[in-house]
Amino acid sequence: MSANATIAYVDESLESLIPRYLARRAADVEALRHAMQQGAFEEAKVIGHRLKGSGGGYGFDPITDIGATIERAANESDKVTLSAATEELEEYLVKVEVVFVDEEE
Repeated sequence: MSANATIAYVDESLESLIPRYLARRAADVEALRHAMQQGAFEEAKVIGHRLKGSGGGYGFDPITDIGATIERAANESDKVTLSAATEELEEYLVKVEVVFVDEEE
């Protein structure tokens, strides 16, 4: 574990799904940037809503929180907050280190 890591404890039953899930979230960062460039707040809102709904289910509560911020900012056409939340998501994805745990214990 690196000193700057953010640890996410994820149920080991999700282990095979996590690489793809995180790769899709990285793609969301790019999609959010594109949406902001285009002023496509509805598209950003949809992405935020999806993040808000999926993060916790995969063990990434910060993604849920960031998604809620993105959804709210897009709904209010708040480009400053939307940009900051997009950066926060990107930073989280770079720093997160996944530790798989047996949640049945």
